[in-house]
Amino acid sequence: MKRPLLVAALAALAGLAACGKQEAAAPAAAPKTELLVYTATEAEELPGLKKAFEEANPTLSVNWVRDSTGIITARLLAEKDHPQADVIWGLAVSSVIVLKQAGMLEPYAPPGLANLDARFIDADSPPSWTGTDVFEAAICVNTVEAEKRKLPIPQSWADLTSPVYKGQLSMPSPASSGTGFLSVVGWIEQFGNDKAWIFMDQLHANMARYTHSGAKPCKEAAAGEIAIGIGLGFTAAKQIAKGAPLTIIYPTEGVGWDMESTAIVKGTAKLAAAQRLVDFAISKRANELYNEAYPVIAYKGIAKPVPNYPADVESKMIKMDFNWAATHRQEVLGEWIRRYDAKSEPKTP
Repeated sequence: MKRPLLVAALAALAGLAACGKQEAAAPAAAPKTELLVYTATEAEELPGLKKAFEEANPTLSVNWVRDSTGIITARLLAEKDHPQADVIWGLAVSSVIVLKQAGMLEPYAPPGLANLDARFIDADSPPSWTGTDVFEAAICVNTVEAEKRKLPIPQSWADLTSPVYKGQLSMPSPASSGTGFLSVVGWIEQFGNDKAWIFMDQLHANMARYTHSGAKPCKEAAAGEIAIGIGLGFTAAKQIAKGAPLTIIYPTEGVGWDMESTAIVKGTAKLAAAQRLVDFAISKRANELYNEAYPVIAYKGIAKPVPNYPADVESKMIKMDFNWAATHRQEVLGEWIRRYDAKSEPKTP
């Protein structure tokens, strides 16, 4: 009888020890809340933004869906009745206002709004969107190609209508690209509707092609595939940093611009997490990251010069009416497509 009792006692002790080990074991890490975030921000910027946000919010993660402005806007509108995205982070405000007008955004006033330039905050209270940074139209000239092809360096938009530039230009299609749309709307703002379309008719005569990416014309110019691109100052500055023989021209008439912006998609099941992303998107840390690429940012008083950017870029920005641009978006795009889309490059699958 002694041996069975001893075995039973040892078994009981082993069981208690096992229970103790289970109780002492570290609990499994809780799964992160994943936010589906739609964006048109340049792809090279996204890893840094994701890393900084997730470091500041260790229980949250970002899953990006990235494409050009027109495609992301069309996707959001197509999903209106069954929204998929939780947040928009990095989409032209002229598109975001379209979504607001369609009742697709969840208003939210993040703490710290007073730190932002008023231009970067929706006028409604609470706001439906907040801006992050400015992207502006620019002329990117390959100086080597210009000399080789005996092309003068243009100083104005009007210069680009000269027959000397026939077949030497590319620019983004506004139907696909936010850069293309801000360029077209900027010309309408600057010249008035009738004169703007006359200008674009003349520009079209010199256009080699319209691209579906806002970055592509300046990249094409950097590579010598085209002499002159109408595109983003941001892209030109990046290409210059890589050694491309580009010069950035801000035309004497001034340039159209838009701003990347953040908004919560109405109907998200992860509202609290989405609000935390918007909190981060307007933070000083986030704006410091925007400023690595863009000289004009939302957060007041912290912007530093960006290498290879002209110092006076903000002085070249014309007054823009984003509500008008949003309201007349389809009308403007329809007219542009009717007149000029035949020179748009084929869309890749």
